Amino acid sequence: MRFRLPVAAVAFSAAVAVAGLGLGISSASASAAPSRFVPACTAGDLGVWVAIDQGNGTAGSVYYPLQFTNLGGHACTLHGFPGVSAISGSGHQLGSPAGWGHVSVPRTVVLAAGATAHTELRWTDVTVFPASSCRPTSAAVELRVYPPNQRSSTDAEFGLEACSHAGPVYLSVGPIIPGVGTING
Repeated sequence: MRFRLPVAAVAFSAAVAVAGLGLGISSASASAAPSRFVPACTAGDLGVWVAIDQGNGTAGSVYYPLQFTNLGGHACTLHGFPGVSAISGSGHQLGSPAGWGHVSVPRTVVLAAGATAHTELRWTDVTVFPASSCRPTSAAVELRVYPPNQRSSTDAEFGLEACSHAGPVYLSVGPIIPGVGTING
């Protein structure tokens, strides 16, 4: 008799924990919840896009929300900084890849099916760099985006003026955070 109560308590606790995970994952939002049983998002899970109408500029730079929407049928996680590069119409990388801004600490974002998370994409006007080191071009038609800690990429349509040679870092991104990005955050 003494062993039945602890076993029942453990079984009840496990059932509550599993039910809690199910509730958190089935929500239609991105959250910074724990991700013990949720796989990492892959490029195949995500639709990535730039919210061009939400751009906001200051002194030679424009900031855009770079959105990550989970198109898969299951929840997945994003943790850290995405890899981002400008790509020409012929599929070649233009200039250096985006740097990582360290404004905030990365956290794990649980992205429910259909939910969106974002990062802030900063584009710096390439005409501020010496022409000899940048060689500006308007050939960029999209961004190649690697989800954090992944080796496969997806593309986001986005025309911009870019450096045609590696050197100046004219793009930067922050860590991925929950929710849809807007001008106000």
